Amino acid sequence: MDKRFNRRDFLKAAGVSMATAAVMGAGCVEISAKSKTGKLTRSKPNVILIMTDDQGYGDVGVLGNKDIKTPNLDKLHAESVRLTDYHVDPTCSPTRSALMTGRYSSRTGVWHTIAGRSILRADEVTMGDVFSANGYRTAIFGKWHLGDNYPYKPQYRGFDEVLVNGGGGVGQTPDYWGNDYFDDTYFHNGKPQKYDGYCTDIWFDGAMKFIKDRQDKPFFCYMPTNAAHGPYNVAEEYSSLYKNNPNIPNANFAGMITNIDDNMARLMKQLKTSGLEDNTILIFTTDNGTSAGVRFAKNGAQAKGYNAGMRGAKGSEYDGGHRVPFFVRWPNGKITGGVDVNQITAHIDVLPTLIDLCGLKKSRVELDGKSLAPLLVDPDAVWPERTLFVHSQRIEHPEKWRKSAVMTNRWRLVNGKELYDIKADPGQTKDLAAGRADLVEKFRGQYDKWWESISQRFDEYVPIYIGSDHENPTTITCHDWHGARVPWNHGAIRGAAKANGFWAIRVDRGGTYQFELCRWPVELDKPINASIPRGKAIKAKNARLKIADFDQSLPVKAGDKGVVFKADLKTGETTMQTWFIDADGTSRGAYYVYVTRL
Repeated sequence: MDKRFNRRDFLKAAGVSMATAAVMGAGCVEISAKSKTGKLTRSKPNVILIMTDDQGYGDVGVLGNKDIKTPNLDKLHAESVRLTDYHVDPTCSPTRSALMTGRYSSRTGVWHTIAGRSILRADEVTMGDVFSANGYRTAIFGKWHLGDNYPYKPQYRGFDEVLVNGGGGVGQTPDYWGNDYFDDTYFHNGKPQKYDGYCTDIWFDGAMKFIKDRQDKPFFCYMPTNAAHGPYNVAEEYSSLYKNNPNIPNANFAGMITNIDDNMARLMKQLKTSGLEDNTILIFTTDNGTSAGVRFAKNGAQAKGYNAGMRGAKGSEYDGGHRVPFFVRWPNGKITGGVDVNQITAHIDVLPTLIDLCGLKKSRVELDGKSLAPLLVDPDAVWPERTLFVHSQRIEHPEKWRKSAVMTNRWRLVNGKELYDIKADPGQTKDLAAGRADLVEKFRGQYDKWWESISQRFDEYVPIYIGSDHENPTTITCHDWHGARVPWNHGAIRGAAKANGFWAIRVDRGGTYQFELCRWPVELDKPINASIPRGKAIKAKNARLKIADFDQSLPVKAGDKGVVFKADLKTGETTMQTWFIDADGTSRGAYYVYVTRL
């Protein structure tokens, strides 16, 4: 059974003396901590965790792809211990939640990438929390994708330095309007800031500056790049490397990966010249199977690209959807040498492994993962047989067996009915279920127990907080409403998507609230019924807001950029929904709502 806990439990268990501990609701606390001695010794290793987006196992040259250029990842591979059977969730947010907590993603409230189901519950303890409570400087550069409001942003989850895009990628609804990977505006410690250059270069620039600054304490630097996620925008100098290659399905996608590789060279050079290389744990991995490194024919057969012989890609329950690269190097820890670990492992193992390797104080939180430290030091160490689970839900309420895989070193039970011997049949082409009913029954039983464990809180919503002193006013977007159709990117906003849904809300403090309903984000400064280049105008006549027992409609006047409502609300959880209604009755939700406790 899932044991509930909160971040305060972790802090007490961590054995640190907190300088500040502000209770922020739902068991969530913001911390500033020191070790008992006031400073950690330099023997503590630094940690850099790089996770690229939508780059599959086959999108690295050294892993068998003869067409993609990744010389620096190839070099790191040669210097690392490699997890050859490492698994994540088949899509973005679920992988991130499991990586950050050491717990299965659905257990943490995350099983989708939008629709309010990509928000990590406030009472989960993150990797940032753990390192911060143990005296590390902490930072994130890139794509968070676990919530864009208080208390879910990374600055409330243990990260001291934060530079991120909004939502699940550049150009998604919570992201700053107009971002396109070049010369964008990102959120630096919660405030929008304009940058010059390409997104991946900016993330690495920020990380390298963070690493260079203040070396009196060890650091944890998390770098979840948005590349190579779509839209597939990259400089011509990179895409041109692949445009005439018949084996490359998407030249821009491949170019984005080569740009990542060039940035890896810059980072590894800095570590070497600064003397930090030997005592830095450097990890490279990715968040799910490839999104554009392979192309499939209508019959499902692979038609173009390289996928390391696997079936499926991003979103798939087959290995191509969730088996990804994982390289780890730590010279001082004797984790080097181009050695393979062939045991089955997963994202849930990373946090307990780093706790062991860095000698961190452990919390009382019950983790699903297992420390891999013994295997990293000795790949031939005695290791118990284990069964791991992944699934891809991407719906409002999880469904048992949906796009699922039960995995052991040798076997894969897919969707509860297909059985594959992954050692003999890595392409998962020969279903052995009919002849091995005993294994099917065994694995189904293990899945049943797992499902019972992770599903204890499936009926709960993860609410967006309004009225907190930590974030007032609050920006709420349609990316996080619950509904059948979610306008999750700027393209859907431009197109005036006819969609609506409700938000799960927690009123942090009772009082009078102002709600401004907008079609366009404030940075555009456009009227509700205005069109923009490549955008469709609407003809809203009325706006409506319903939250708790407040339900009111107001006219949309010519030139209105927003329609403002005021409501008196009590502390607690509720739901909110909005409408822009045309004269003919056509309606859509307000894509942006700005909420202020007055």
